[in-house]
Amino acid sequence: MGLLLAKLYDAIQSFQTGVPARVLLLGLDAAGKTTILYKIKLNENVSTIPTIGFNVETVTPVKGVTFTMWDVGGQEKIRCLWRHYFENTQGLVFVVDSSDVSRMPDAQEELFNIVKDPAMIGVPVVVLANKQDLPGALPTAEVANRLGLCELRDRKWFVQGACAISGDGIYEGMQEMAKLVKEFNKK
Repeated sequence: MGLLLAKLYDAIQSFQTGVPARVLLLGLDAAGKTTILYKIKLNENVSTIPTIGFNVETVTPVKGVTFTMWDVGGQEKIRCLWRHYFENTQGLVFVVDSSDVSRMPDAQEELFNIVKDPAMIGVPVVVLANKQDLPGALPTAEVANRLGLCELRDRKWFVQGACAISGDGIYEGMQEMAKLVKEFNKK
């Protein structure tokens, strides 16, 4: 365990922080994107309202790593505007409500619309399967299956179970994003 932590620490420390990595935080409305952003930024639960435009925050979710995170509203009418945020993106955190099984096909469609855009070629994806604390929440393997993540062969991806309210899983998801962004920037 100590060796694993030492390697993780070394990997995080070697991340270049001269220029913050640009990370998009996207997902359907009510998935928990803004709650996650402010949990990372302030380590607090913040009452949120639906995001009509966007929120942008510079966060340091992992020591030695700085992300400029763009949280863009997920309402259906706003999703067509997501593509305007794709340029120079180095990571995508896609948030899904893992308890809302009926909207998984919509989430899959939107995720694939994002990753097929030419500006998003090869950009790594971390899926936060949020709301794991709710009854009927799908386990991460099932979220990955329903989103069709195995079809994403042109990039690295990772699924992390999370609960935005308690913060469970968010830190682990951000650690993985830091690792994937570092690998992406080496290309």
